[in-house]
Amino acid sequence: MKARLIIASLSAIAMTLLVSVFVAIQPAQAAVGLRITNGRLVEANGTPFVMRGTSHAHVWYQSQTSSFANIKSLGANTVRVVLSGGRWTPINGVSDVANIVSLCKANRLICVLENHDTTGFGEQQNEWTLDRAVDYWISVQSALTGQENYVLINIGNEPYGNNNVAGWTQATTNAIARLRNAGFDHTIVVDAPNWGQDWQFTMRDNAQAVFNSDVDRNTLFSIHMYGVFDTAAEINAYLDSFRTRNLPIIIGEFGFNHSDGNPDEDTIMAQAVARGVGYLGWSWSGNGGGVEYLDQVTSFNVNQLTSWGQRLFNGANGIRSTSVQATIYGNQSPPPTGSPSPSQSPSPRPSPSVSPTLSPTSGTKACTATYTRTNQWQGGFQADVKVTAGSAAISSWRVTWTWANGQAITQFWSANVTGSVVATNMPYNGSLGAGQSATWGFLGSWNNATNTNPTPSCTAS
Repeated sequence: MKARLIIASLSAIAMTLLVSVFVAIQPAQAAVGLRITNGRLVEANGTPFVMRGTSHAHVWYQSQTSSFANIKSLGANTVRVVLSGGRWTPINGVSDVANIVSLCKANRLICVLENHDTTGFGEQQNEWTLDRAVDYWISVQSALTGQENYVLINIGNEPYGNNNVAGWTQATTNAIARLRNAGFDHTIVVDAPNWGQDWQFTMRDNAQAVFNSDVDRNTLFSIHMYGVFDTAAEINAYLDSFRTRNLPIIIGEFGFNHSDGNPDEDTIMAQAVARGVGYLGWSWSGNGGGVEYLDQVTSFNVNQLTSWGQRLFNGANGIRSTSVQATIYGNQSPPPTGSPSPSQSPSPRPSPSVSPTLSPTSGTKACTATYTRTNQWQGGFQADVKVTAGSAAISSWRVTWTWANGQAITQFWSANVTGSVVATNMPYNGSLGAGQSATWGFLGSWNNATNTNPTPSCTAS
């Protein structure tokens, strides 16, 4: 009996210790904000989030801040932003990173921030190690803390070329550990070696070990699909290898053509949709070095979609028809899904913007509204309305107009819309600093004869 009591006591002590250990490790598993659960990226409320978006080369085009709103206007829910800590100038410091995060949030985009300094390590000049990329992230940490619902950290773009790729695994594991030890709770995105395409399968074969090394189990793997992925068999096999192991993956870059071959973008997009895998096309605008054909719009003009841009945003399994806005931005209608694909309708016919009507008075609460028809087809059209605060900050806005030709709004997003037409801000986009802007949009119907752009009025408080 005494022996049994001793055993019982020891069992109770062991159970207490186990419970204590379980409670102690819970915070490491209960990641804040965006996180990986059961092999998928989910929001803090548990809703799956599937990325649909593009990359914007911010480091080289820092004046193109309107790109965030323009990318959103085409239905994207995510933007991947190119940053540099010093390999390229100008450097993206704390204030610039904070502004980027604000632009993403203002335009209801999830932000994937990537350090581009690591590109092609081992085959380039002045390329950075992943360890040095971590130094950069720590230097801008103050702009990222508390943004875990909105921001993912892509440690380093294509962090190894084709030399010494075996070093990728340890370098990636060490980088994740350093970020966690520094207090980063964000979802961490890691790119594959071989210029992101992993044709030697280093990331594929070591993904489980890398994922397990993350104390938060909050690492997302990113494969870049260009010429290596020119057949359906290769695309399916690679994605299958992650799904069968319940490991999270996104297609972090891809194109419709490339200098190393012709990627099968149709299968890439179709399989991403079928599997619930995120994808991010490369890239919005400003490409050089012989890959200018990868621009999705010409000269950063949202009204000049290239053939690649049309395919990515408006084609089958494209962004416009498959993107769902993150729930952290509210439950209003998602970006439009009803616009016809190029095979269903004529090519978009952009119309010139109508200038706003109200001129802000210095020091008073005022706003202007600019109407832009971005797409038109038989019986339907799409438009965006950009609201800009005047010389003083505002806390809310209201846009009104009257249709001239009997048009009607059939679907809207990023505003509350009633009647013909009264639009008011959502909770997240009413507060604008002096000169700041928010954009809302809609799908409409028209009579196929006349579609006169209205003249909007804007009032603020």
